[in-house]
Amino acid sequence: MEEKHSLELKSIGIIHSPYHDRAEAPCQGYGREEICQVEVFKEFEEGLKDIEGFSHIILIYWFHKSRGYSLRITTPWDTRLHGLFTTRSPDRPNPLGLSVVEVVAREKNILKVKGLDALDGTPLLDIKPYIPEIDKKSDVKLGWLEGKLGIKKD
Repeated sequence: MEEKHSLELKSIGIIHSPYHDRAEAPCQGYGREEICQVEVFKEFEEGLKDIEGFSHIILIYWFHKSRGYSLRITTPWDTRLHGLFTTRSPDRPNPLGLSVVEVVAREKNILKVKGLDALDGTPLLDIKPYIPEIDKKSDVKLGWLEGKLGIKKD
């Protein structure tokens, strides 16, 4: 018997970016130079203490303009159908986004970052430090993405 769990998420901030609709947003933020602002709500500002010491952070956010989902989709990098969970499509059962971004500056409750592809107004759910010793993996398989986007194995 399938057990269902109730989840309750609370936005801790909002993302401000130059991308106002999906057509404007890059497919991924990697290598992007635009500066985006991550506004952490004042009630959570104290949680940013010491964040300036990290060059990169992980942002978790809600794809608020998700359009439902299909379990098999095509992507901008391939015309063949792939399983949804082998893609980074924003259209998902739980439309969560995740980006590793470079921290450029902090001004009180505002983080200026590079490498983000989220739309303007995207709700921010969490921030975590990027820790290479934990987060970087070796001997990685790229599945159907092998050779796409200039992605190379380490």
